[in-house]
Amino acid sequence: MGFLDIDSLEATPLNHDPFDYLVLQRFVRPETRPAIAEAYPAIAKPGSFDLADVEVKGALADLIEELNGSAFRTAIEAKFGIDLADKATTFTVRGMCGERDGDIHTDSKSKIITVLIYLNDDWAPDGGRLRLLRNDHDLEDYVAEAPPDFGALVAFRRADNSWHGHKRFIGPRRVLQMNWVTSEGVAQWQKLRHRLSAAVKRLSTPKTASAGAA
Repeated sequence: MGFLDIDSLEATPLNHDPFDYLVLQRFVRPETRPAIAEAYPAIAKPGSFDLADVEVKGALADLIEELNGSAFRTAIEAKFGIDLADKATTFTVRGMCGERDGDIHTDSKSKIITVLIYLNDDWAPDGGRLRLLRNDHDLEDYVAEAPPDFGALVAFRRADNSWHGHKRFIGPRRVLQMNWVTSEGVAQWQKLRHRLSAAVKRLSTPKTASAGAA
């Protein structure tokens, strides 16, 4: 059966207001939760980490391989009406959310499609729930909210108005981010940037980690 419920993805409508996005709960099959939880790397600081800077093994490695496969790419291509066959992919993981995370932003122009896979237990806190927004300044003006429960998927097309963010939360929060990017050169630069950031984090306190809103 694999990790991903591709049938549910294909049946989920794409929203276009104010940008192209979809939110799908239980996209990663619930029965895979114990194996993924066991394999997920221990990450003690906020920020996004390149896969080369953490231990990726077991079920998590298998999940990433499936996300990087043709079935998922084909489903995303059909959903967004885009050809990604010659586009590079990047992956990062997060394990902690810090006081500087959640700021409203859009992704960089080198990103084409952003995919977020949440891998937490059932989420109770008010903070840490990603909101897809109508503007760049008001977290309450949102079109969708995605509690980061295990298996939840958020996917959106990067645009100048693809604003997103979340209320503050400090503590463990697991998310796997995948991006299709404009070129392999961009992918290599992103990996280098995250690796340099990870090196800085190892020498710093969590308070100095970079902000993000995945």
